[in-house]
Amino acid sequence: MEGILRLLRRINWHTLAAPILVVMILAMLIIPLPTFLLDALFTFNISLGLIILLVSLYMTRPLEFSAFPTALLLTTLLRLSLNVAAARIILLHGQNGPGAAGVVIESFGQFVVGGDYAVGIIVFAILVIINFVVITKGAGRIAEVSARFTLDAMPGKQMAIDADLNAGLIDQQEAQRRRQEIAQEADFFGSMDGASKFVRGDAIAAILILFINLIGGLIIGVWQHGLSLNTAAHDYTLLSIGDALVAQIPALVISIAAGIVVSTVNTGSDLGKQLMGELLRKEEVLVIVAVILGILGIIPGMPHLPFLGAALVLGSYAWWRRRSRPTVTTQAEPQQAAPEEVSWDSVEPVDPLGLELGYRLIPLVDQSHGGELLARIRGVRKKFAQDFGFLVPAVHVRDNLELRPTLYRITIKGVEVAGGEVLPDLLLAIDPGNVLGKIEGTATRDPSFGLPAYWIDPQRRDQAVALGYTVVDPATVIATHLHQMLLQRGAELLGREEVEGLISHLASRSPKLVEDVFPKLLSPDKFKKILQNLLRESVPIRDLRTIVETLAEHAPESQDIDSLTAAVRQSLGAYIVQDLFAGQVELPVAVLDGTLEQLLQESLRNGNGEQLEPGLAQRILEKAGSLMQQMEANGMQPVLLAMGPLRSFLARFLTRAAPRMRVLSYGEIPDNKRIRVVATLGA
Repeated sequence: MEGILRLLRRINWHTLAAPILVVMILAMLIIPLPTFLLDALFTFNISLGLIILLVSLYMTRPLEFSAFPTALLLTTLLRLSLNVAAARIILLHGQNGPGAAGVVIESFGQFVVGGDYAVGIIVFAILVIINFVVITKGAGRIAEVSARFTLDAMPGKQMAIDADLNAGLIDQQEAQRRRQEIAQEADFFGSMDGASKFVRGDAIAAILILFINLIGGLIIGVWQHGLSLNTAAHDYTLLSIGDALVAQIPALVISIAAGIVVSTVNTGSDLGKQLMGELLRKEEVLVIVAVILGILGIIPGMPHLPFLGAALVLGSYAWWRRRSRPTVTTQAEPQQAAPEEVSWDSVEPVDPLGLELGYRLIPLVDQSHGGELLARIRGVRKKFAQDFGFLVPAVHVRDNLELRPTLYRITIKGVEVAGGEVLPDLLLAIDPGNVLGKIEGTATRDPSFGLPAYWIDPQRRDQAVALGYTVVDPATVIATHLHQMLLQRGAELLGREEVEGLISHLASRSPKLVEDVFPKLLSPDKFKKILQNLLRESVPIRDLRTIVETLAEHAPESQDIDSLTAAVRQSLGAYIVQDLFAGQVELPVAVLDGTLEQLLQESLRNGNGEQLEPGLAQRILEKAGSLMQQMEANGMQPVLLAMGPLRSFLARFLTRAAPRMRVLSYGEIPDNKRIRVVATLGA
C-alpha cells in the first residue's frame, strides 16, 4: 500500500490531464453513463467554459494563452461526447419523464425555458444563430486575417531583430527569444484560424443532434413504450431541449473567449483595464452622453426614469473625475525643474566600435528599403572572427547630424580612426591599375586602399566592368573600409573580457593546459599583450592551443613580452608563411643591406633604436615605402626578412611609412620553403 502511495506522489498529474481528458471523451462515446455522472460532467463542462472565458479576459496578449486552440478542440469534443452520452440516456429512458437524463438537463428544460418546449426550441435557435453567425464567423475572420498579416510581417520583424543585434542593442540570447516569440505568434494565429472551424462544426452538430433526439424520441416513445403522441412530444422535447441548451451555453461562452483572444491588442493591460481606461478617459465624452440622455429623459412619452438615472450617473462620474484630477498652479514665471540627482546612469559608456553616418546614408541601414549595410557589417564581423580567432564587439551604427550628409566615420573607443565619403545613389568604380580606358564619372579615391576610382551612374556598371574596373555599391565600400580598419586596429578591440572568453573557450577543450598556465606561469594581462602583439601584425590567434603550449614552454624562462611573442611567432611560422605565400615553395622577399643591418643592431644594443640618426631614419622610411609599392606593383606580397632581434623593432618602425610591409624573422621560415631575395632595403 505504501508503495502505491509513493508511486502516486511521483506521478506528474499536470502532464496526465490532457491524456485523461481524451480517454474520458472516447469512453463517453462508447460506455453508457449513469445520470449522476452525466450531471457531474455537464457541470465540469460549464465550469471549464467559464474558466477559459475568465482567463481570456485577464490575459494581456494572445500568446499568454497559447494553449487556447488545443483547449478549443478538446472542449468541443467534450461537448459532443456529452451530447452522445445524453442522447443514449434520453432514447433509452426518456419514457420515465423529464428527469430521466439527470437533474442538470431537467433544470435547463424546466427552469431556463419555463417547461415550454416551443420556447426552448426558439431560445436554442437564437443561441445557435448568435454563436454560429455572429461570434464564430467574426472570430474566424479575425484569426484568418491575423494569421496572414503575422506571416507577412515575419521577414520584417526578423530583419529588425538582426538590426538590433548588429547594432549592439540586444544580445544573442534576447534575439533568440524574440525570434521564438515571432514563430509562436505565427503558429498561434494559424492554429486559431483552423480551430474556429471546430466551433462552426459544433454548432451544426448541435442542431442535427437536437432533431435526431426529437424524431428518435417520438418514434421510440410512441412505438416502443406506448406513450401518447402528446406525452412523448412533451417529455422527449424537454429532454432534447435541455440537453441542447446545457451543451450550447458553454459553447457560446467558449466562442466568446475565442473572439476575445483573437481580437485582443497587445497593450500590456488586460481587457478590463483597456476598456475602463479608454472608454471613460475623456470627461467631455461622458458629459455629452449625459446631456443627450437627459434630453431624451424629459421628452414626453419616453421612459423618464431610466434615461434620467443614466444621465445622473454619467454626469456625477464625470464631475468626480474632474474634481479628483490634480490641479496645476500657474505662475508668472515658470519654476525651473529641480535638477536630477547625478548617478552612474548619467555616465554613458563609450562604444568599443562605432560607425557614424550622415543623414543621406541612413537608407543604407534601412532594410525595409533594401539597405544592405547591416548585413555587410554582420558578414565583416563573421569573416574577421573566422580569420583571426576572436569576435570583435558589435558595431554601434547611428546617425550623426554634425557630419556632412554623405560622410561616414569609424570610431574605436570613441576616437575616429577612419572615414570617407560615399554617394548613396551611385556606384564606385575602382581602378586596380590595369583598366582598358577611362569611364565617365566623378573622380575620387577608394577609402580602403587609396586607389583611384570614379563614382558612376548605376547604368554604366556593365561598361565599367568591361573596361576592367572593380565596381562596388556604397554599402560594400563602407563595409570594406571597416574590414580594413579591423585588420589594422583589431588589437585595440581585444580587451580583458575577450581574453577571458578565449581562455574559457580553450578550457572547455584543454582544461589541464589552461590550469597549468593561467595564472601560475602567465597572467591574463600579459597573455593579452602577447595576443595584441600578434594581431597588431595581422597574425591570427585561431590556433590558441599552440600559442598557449608555446607560452607554457617559454614562460618559466622569461616573462618578457617581446621574447614570448617572438617564441609564439616561431611556433606559428608555418601558418604565417602560408597566409602570405599560399601554395608557393620559393618565397620572394626583401632583405636588409648588410651595413644597415649592423647600424640597426648597434642602435638596438645602445638604446632600443633611439640612437638612430633622424636623417638616416627618414631615409629608411622613404626607402621602405618605395620598396613596398615596387613589390606590390610586381604582384608580390611585400615581405622583409630580418634577423630575430631586429624583427619586432622593424615591424613597429616601418608601420607608418610601409603599413602593408610584413616583417619576418629567419626563424619563422619553415624548413621546406626556399628564400628568393628580390630586393634589398638600404639607407
